[in-house]
Amino acid sequence: MKTVTLSTLQAFKNAGETFSCLTAYDASFAHAASQAGIEVLLVGDSLGMVLQGHQSTLPVTLEDICYHTRCAARGKGASLLMVDLPFMSNSTTERLLEDSAALMRAGAELVKVEGEAWMADGIRELTRRGVPVCAHLGLTPQTVYQLGGYKVQGRETAQAQQILEDAKTLVDAGASVILLECVPAALGQAITEALDVPVIGIGAGAGTDGQILVMHDILGVTHGRTPRFVKNFMAEAGNIQEAFEHYHQAVKQRTFPAAEHCF
Repeated sequence: MKTVTLSTLQAFKNAGETFSCLTAYDASFAHAASQAGIEVLLVGDSLGMVLQGHQSTLPVTLEDICYHTRCAARGKGASLLMVDLPFMSNSTTERLLEDSAALMRAGAELVKVEGEAWMADGIRELTRRGVPVCAHLGLTPQTVYQLGGYKVQGRETAQAQQILEDAKTLVDAGASVILLECVPAALGQAITEALDVPVIGIGAGAGTDGQILVMHDILGVTHGRTPRFVKNFMAEAGNIQEAFEHYHQAVKQRTFPAAEHCF
């Protein structure tokens, strides 16, 4: 696999090809995922739940994220490394810039931030300073308590239209990638078709440009209830490397997500 950049993802979108994304939190798993062909790796604040045992992503600190970013960066190979900004990094523009700089110094190549249209000014300031941004919309885990739990977003027409408008606003502000989580498949496809930049989905249907899952979920070590959009790729694999390869191939061949994984 050649080195993956934002231009690579844009070329995939322009050609109508999909790309695979997966979380990774250390050098060994990042290397295995990259060797399997997975184009984008995410050091997600999901580490708070799958590694640290918290009930949400909120307790994760900038220091936590930077540590795991440095680890994953050493093993990522040709994959593009995307990294989450932790809870409240977007509280002020000054903090947003400082925290993003820390992630970039640790090895991030794309910074992901949660937020709606109000994040436009912050994204504009980041892109002015050379920080590539992925804007996360739909179900945003850092606002899970405000949302009343992990619920599908955009079922109602008005909310669906708002998510679409927010996505357009953030792209206009400079976001290079949009990530949609837990939205109806029809909305995921509509937003993907409406935007010129790549759209990554998790529980957002098969119509997005890329797909992402949490590594622990595809390996069948999910704690508690398994989300509908998850598939255990370890169930039919002989080892972890093979599970990563099966996931990558299923995304590229558009056999995942299937109808049963969509809302």
